[in-house]
Amino acid sequence: MRSDSKLSNMHSILEFNKSDAVLRAGRAAKPVSPKVADLSGLVTAALLYLALLLTASGALGAGPTGARPAAAMRAEKLFLTNRVRFQNDRSNVEAAWKFARACFDWAEVATSNEQREEIARQGIEAARRGIARYTDSAEAHYYLAMNLGQFAKTRGIGALKIVHEMEHEFKTAIDLDEKLDYAGPHRSLGLLYRDAPGWPTSIGSKAKARAELERATQLFPEHPDNRLSLAEAYAKWGERRSLQSEMDTLKGLLPKARQQFTGEQWAANWADWDARWEKLQRPAPEKVAPRRIR
Repeated sequence: MRSDSKLSNMHSILEFNKSDAVLRAGRAAKPVSPKVADLSGLVTAALLYLALLLTASGALGAGPTGARPAAAMRAEKLFLTNRVRFQNDRSNVEAAWKFARACFDWAEVATSNEQREEIARQGIEAARRGIARYTDSAEAHYYLAMNLGQFAKTRGIGALKIVHEMEHEFKTAIDLDEKLDYAGPHRSLGLLYRDAPGWPTSIGSKAKARAELERATQLFPEHPDNRLSLAEAYAKWGERRSLQSEMDTLKGLLPKARQQFTGEQWAANWADWDARWEKLQRPAPEKVAPRRIR
């Protein structure tokens, strides 16, 4: 499976708000104190990567019955193959980042936090080793960030510090090769900024998210994940005109992209992209004004 959309990958990074986090944590009936609210913000930031997407709808796990098992089998096979190559030559930078990529893909379909953590640890170790051998490897920095995201899913509040390291590694990958993985570093960083809590709790920023997501689309306008991620951002921000413009573009782009991104390696991505496109086309629920109490 291709990791291009992984952060189809981050597209569904948890969108808890503070009150949601508090309710899930305690279901308390008492008023929420500022201290508890701050803690819930940390939890939100820490879980950043459930897209990873997290993703409650990550590319490997989305789609019709049968898509997940096939993707999981392919991800495991690539993991085992690339692990052997890496173990046979730990000084090979390419072998290191390719194994890190395979770790990310397989962690996407992990069936438990323990399994995900163990796979992510191997990916992180491989990526760090690659960086130690060649610090200018954009791929090693990129897949280090991606595996940190997988690891963050298992950490709870402890993931907050990881989010900052992810930001640093995505930025480094951009400086080295912004076109990597169809502008994956820009796309992933944009999603991180889009869904993370804002200052002072975490690094979330609408302006930064917009800049990164629009840059990804400028570099690879034909890539479905770039367009879908940007459209989802416009929808989240309530920017109807921008969303409609992006939707019109997607209507013409997706049929052509289906002819360009073909084969087994893209099957899981398409399952994810189709599900997200279908969701975008659903009418937005009308907002009901709260009743005034007399």
